[in-house]
Amino acid sequence: MAPAHGQRRTLRSGGPNAAIILLISVLAGGTIGYVVIEGWSVWDAFYMTVITVTTVGYEEVHSLSRAGEIFTVILLFGGVGTALYTFTFLATAVVEGGLPKRLQRSRLTHMLDTITDHFIVCGYGRIGAIVTDQFQRQSIRFVIVERDTVRARAALNAGMLVVEADATREEVLKQAGIDRARGLIAAVGTDAENVYTVLSARVLNPSLFIVGRAEGEDSVRKMERAGANRVISPYQIGAIQMAQTALRPTVVDFVALATNAENFELSMEEITIGASSPISGKSLVDAKLRERFGVMVVAIQRDRQGMQFNPDFDATIGAGDKLVVLGRPDSLKKLEKEASER
Repeated sequence: MAPAHGQRRTLRSGGPNAAIILLISVLAGGTIGYVVIEGWSVWDAFYMTVITVTTVGYEEVHSLSRAGEIFTVILLFGGVGTALYTFTFLATAVVEGGLPKRLQRSRLTHMLDTITDHFIVCGYGRIGAIVTDQFQRQSIRFVIVERDTVRARAALNAGMLVVEADATREEVLKQAGIDRARGLIAAVGTDAENVYTVLSARVLNPSLFIVGRAEGEDSVRKMERAGANRVISPYQIGAIQMAQTALRPTVVDFVALATNAENFELSMEEITIGASSPISGKSLVDAKLRERFGVMVVAIQRDRQGMQFNPDFDATIGAGDKLVVLGRPDSLKKLEKEASER
């Protein structure tokens, strides 16, 4: 009994490949046996072996000699158990998730290879979870990079696209499609890791828009030098928000209302003007944004002149400018479409 138990343990450790190889060996041995003992053709011998080990109960291909009958009995005792073991092993692997997991990995690999214009969220902790929740609410494509197995599995079970790996490694960022990405959020465990992630991302994609999370003031400066376009300190932002709420609660409520992704009545958006857009080169009064789209231009961000708040009606809208506009979400989408026309 001990050898049999040892054989089963070896087969389990060998996985489905070992079980399949064992079954093929039995089929090959049975086929050769019938060819040698009975002198049958290879096909007849193989067919007889298959119906024997699967116990389907068909009649014999040809009449058997006494030696053939003895060989068949041996094949029944050895082959039937092997066939049952193999089929049970494969069925168990499918039921326990082996096949679905392989299909899931294949699907994720395909999605990672084809996703474009997405954000890479490095870290799925408290900050990363909030960021991805906002992205989901606004139907923004994103990929999560998280090395913690529990967090990565939680995001995967929630239907998100996840790479379970270290975000500081360049090959991992390449796997997440950094060359096709729209931006990157560095929100991993420590400031040092975030700095290194930002540096790696900037090297791989010099034009990528990168937002980093930092806790200390020194880390903010380091992250900016590493290549982050914006650096956010959750503690500082939280403290400022609390102070502003205490001093100007109505203003804070208005800003929260305008920037809330769930607000379907009013929204504030940043819209970039394309070079070939019919709006480019026109003044605000000539573009008639309020009349045509029902939106209010709060500010214009110009690359060289900075932010122009409450711009005059004769302010010119140039290619590459970013309009900060306030209006209904559907109106903003129409404006964004015209602004990006090529």
